[in-house]
Amino acid sequence: MDVKNLFDQGVSKARGAVSSVAVEQRGFVRALARMCDDGWRAGWHERNGGNASYRLTAEEAQACRPYFHEEPRPWEPLDAAVPALAGECLLVTAAGSYFRNVKDDPSRALGIIELDLSGAFWRPVWGFEGGGRPTSELAAHVILHGVRKEATAAASRVVYHCHPVEVIALTFALPPDARALTRALWKTMTECIMVFPEGVGAVPTAVPGSRSLADLTAAAARDHAAVVWAHHGLLATGATCDDAFGLASVLVKAAAIYRDARVLSGGAEPAYPLTDADLVLLAGGLGVTPNPAYLSADAPEPVAPASADEPAASEPAVPEPASAEPTSSTSQPEGE
Repeated sequence: MDVKNLFDQGVSKARGAVSSVAVEQRGFVRALARMCDDGWRAGWHERNGGNASYRLTAEEAQACRPYFHEEPRPWEPLDAAVPALAGECLLVTAAGSYFRNVKDDPSRALGIIELDLSGAFWRPVWGFEGGGRPTSELAAHVILHGVRKEATAAASRVVYHCHPVEVIALTFALPPDARALTRALWKTMTECIMVFPEGVGAVPTAVPGSRSLADLTAAAARDHAAVVWAHHGLLATGATCDDAFGLASVLVKAAAIYRDARVLSGGAEPAYPLTDADLVLLAGGLGVTPNPAYLSADAPEPVAPASADEPAASEPAVPEPASAEPTSSTSQPEGE
């Protein structure tokens, strides 16, 4: 029996049994490509700056397997084992790829890597056409996916790194300290406390692509969905590309507001930012719990979000009506 021929026939049948949708047309690939394009159009990715990755679901990986390389590539060691990602697949931007080209040529600018069952080795299984390799910050992406997977009960799937001018400039004015950066950003606009109530992490200047940068970022990402890299850029995570990009967008806008407010204040700290009392009030009204480590010691006690079946603590319960008689048909709804 020709075993190799039998195996080839099996592969051929498997290819025909799955959807004819190629990997490039899968929703998760298109979403990452769009995020890369949006970031480039926003001016966050000069030359080949930035990188991004997406952790595939088991179903997505299985659907793509018939399109993986027929000849398995050699396994390569990671800088650190990440058992939490054992056997999983990541869609990753290629080293040296320009984000402006990802949307037009995803199979060259992107690739899928597979981790072995120990989470200590990886190999390319799709994409990276033309002899490409994953981003030089692959170690940081793998480690961060493991950290955020555990921190969010496996909900987080996207790691996005960009170089927004506004955020990098912020690290020239403020120290690489999570509390200092969080407070400055929280106080710029009401949306911030809602989008990142846990605050933003911070990492001092480190060599891009280094294990040191990966480890420092992992430590900050255990408690923060976004981390600022001093003099380098921003890293944002989320369950979807929209979540990660949306988080980055809010942080960039907040950094721009802070910069402009200081310019209008002659370089001094703005005179009329949101106060801690404002932040606590906003958090209670928006149903989020702010990180108490980033509030001042004399800030009002944060109010826990009310459950759906009980009124908020600041609003008295409305008493039941004395009778169940229907209202008059001539009465008008309030506000009309």
